[in-house]
Amino acid sequence: MAARHEPPPAQAGRGPVRVDSPQTSPKPAPDGDSVPQRLLAAATRLFADRGYDRTSVQEIVEAAGVTKGALYHYFGSKDDLLHEVYGRVLRLQQERLDALAGSRAPVEERLREAAADVVVTTIENLDDTTIFCRSMHHLGPEKLAQVRAERRRYHERFRALVEEGQRAGVFTTATPADLVVDYHFGSVHHLGAWYRAEGRLSAQEVAGHLADLLMRALRP
Repeated sequence: MAARHEPPPAQAGRGPVRVDSPQTSPKPAPDGDSVPQRLLAAATRLFADRGYDRTSVQEIVEAAGVTKGALYHYFGSKDDLLHEVYGRVLRLQQERLDALAGSRAPVEERLREAAADVVVTTIENLDDTTIFCRSMHHLGPEKLAQVRAERRRYHERFRALVEEGQRAGVFTTATPADLVVDYHFGSVHHLGAWYRAEGRLSAQEVAGHLADLLMRALRP
């Protein structure tokens, strides 16, 4: 839902963090030559403008400049397109989290970087994540279960960092790790409701503030 990239660790509680953009973005270029990319770009624009349920397969292939046969060859169905809109972002985020979590930095630095990174990558792909959150109920049971499993894997990797810090005594154990994860990702999932690129705060500034809130909540 990207090449491996590990941003330098930031110190907890030092304000906005700069998280570098991934070397390979999951967003397809509108004029790219790849047929799957053209289909994904067209579907993303149409789902954002009209909604998933009000967008037809015919409209997608016309916007992409391909045939229905090409869509069904690469994706099989409109459901598959919706799944991939979010899946490419989630794959990018998982890869980045795995790299951050596996570094040798202190756990508090790794957690803060991970907390900031998911905010930045969500904002950088806000159309994709917002579309999916609004439309995921249209997925069939198998695809929906797959998405939930992929997202659960991400959350569990993030939670493992919290638990590591709790065992080491650098994070409080007063609040269960599950609640800490829900607290942060609730803020992340709400970004689509209020964040605007032309607004007062940059993606990095929002990421820094939310990461600092998380770290303060975990102080022993």
